Amino acid sequence: MRFSLFVHMERWDESVSHRECFENLTELALIAEAGGFSTVWIGEHHSMEYTISPSPMPQLAYLAARTSTIRLGAGTIIAPFWNPIRVAGETALLDVISNGRAEVGLARGAYQFEFDRLMGGMSAVDGGKHLREMVPAVRALWEGDYAHDGDVWQFPTSTSVPKPIQRPTPPMWIAARDISSHEFAVANGCNVMVTPLMKGDEEVEDLVGKFDTAVANNPGIPRPDLMVLRHTHVHPADEPGGWRRPAEGIQKFYRTFDAWFGNKATPKDGFLEPSPAEKFAGRPEFTPESLHKTAMIGTPDEIIGRLRRYQELGVTEFSLWSDNSLTHEEKKRSLELFIEHVVPAFQQQPASVAQ
Repeated sequence: MRFSLFVHMERWDESVSHRECFENLTELALIAEAGGFSTVWIGEHHSMEYTISPSPMPQLAYLAARTSTIRLGAGTIIAPFWNPIRVAGETALLDVISNGRAEVGLARGAYQFEFDRLMGGMSAVDGGKHLREMVPAVRALWEGDYAHDGDVWQFPTSTSVPKPIQRPTPPMWIAARDISSHEFAVANGCNVMVTPLMKGDEEVEDLVGKFDTAVANNPGIPRPDLMVLRHTHVHPADEPGGWRRPAEGIQKFYRTFDAWFGNKATPKDGFLEPSPAEKFAGRPEFTPESLHKTAMIGTPDEIIGRLRRYQELGVTEFSLWSDNSLTHEEKKRSLELFIEHVVPAFQQQPASVAQ
């Protein structure tokens, strides 16, 4: 199983500048590369200070110039907000800039807040039709001349300029939850990324089960990769209460997510107060004690044990989700502990040792 970093510029008040946020993101990406991580993933979100990424492309292009081995993942481009020609061209350009290190993730979108501002109030749940039309169109544009006459987009003969370095195409990923999304991804030769959010490892097992069903229903198609994305924080074994602060930080992240997802309040200059803790009095999954067990929080040995189970289930990539409302120094220490203690447990031993 390989490891990747899922990271955004994360700003909770005006005491940290946007430039400092960008420098912090860059430092985490460079640490991840030095630690042998396969990919750094950056998503797309709009007008939200707690998840700053109006486009993953400029950030990934910058990281392409600062790195040499780590792959650069758009995780994920929100399909309804783009045109296939632009997705094909910009991701191909990233592939050229990075000398063939681009990974292209696509999603339907989730926040109604964003759809109200970018799509004239279109329901976020309708984004799936854009995603399903986007994937084959982008592939065709990467490969050469292509005209499109779909339900969402129509354009005459066009092509991706430039063309990607990776052949036949850069790897494509689909953010999936329901079985139909898994089926679509596998049938179209796309890798799958899933997140269990606040649910426990039984949710990981359920998502893997959907993925396995989709694979079984598409014989003849090579088994794609499966990535699990989860909030992760490592604390030293000699800090028995070291789980509490990251659990409370992740709780604050999810309370903020709830406020944005609920789309009931008007943010002020990109900030929105987290939903109050008392709102979740009947929701035990929001408690720090529950998040300690569901998020990937723990000592290196505790995390290794859980990741072994993921590996047994057939997960090929675990992505360390670093967004958690904690300070940069706390995130940095956690990442360094993960690299020092967890990664080596999953590295292949030399044949002579294995024997």
